[in-house]
Amino acid sequence: MNTVIFRTIAPMIVATVLVFSLYICLRGHNEPGGGFIGGLIAASAIAILGMATSAAKARRALHIDPLAIAGFGVLMAALSGLLSIFNGNPFLTSIWLYLDIGGSTVPLSTPLIFDLGVYCVVFGTIASIALALEGDDTEEL
Repeated sequence: MNTVIFRTIAPMIVATVLVFSLYICLRGHNEPGGGFIGGLIAASAIAILGMATSAAKARRALHIDPLAIAGFGVLMAALSGLLSIFNGNPFLTSIWLYLDIGGSTVPLSTPLIFDLGVYCVVFGTIASIALALEGDDTEEL
């Protein structure tokens, strides 16, 4: 799958799919979607980039090791649960904060932080697996 057409349009596909994955992740609290599905969609974008270029170039484009992103996601999800303990509630109890910005109220919550953590875990894990399957053992990183 290394045609000129595919290599040319792959960055546009990747950008569109990454934005769509963030949309799916953020709307997932009240509608279908969420961190898991958003992370899967984002990882598929990196897999497309790896197919169009190479696994080594896709890793360089990420700038951060995908497994480090997964580890950060685990930490983020765990911290979102621990915040409720510091508030005197059981682990993973939701905490909501309502901010008035520009005349509208924007709700922020620990479930959103948890969803973003799941997004990072799924993205990092699946992207790492996809790039390992696409990679060649002789490639330099």
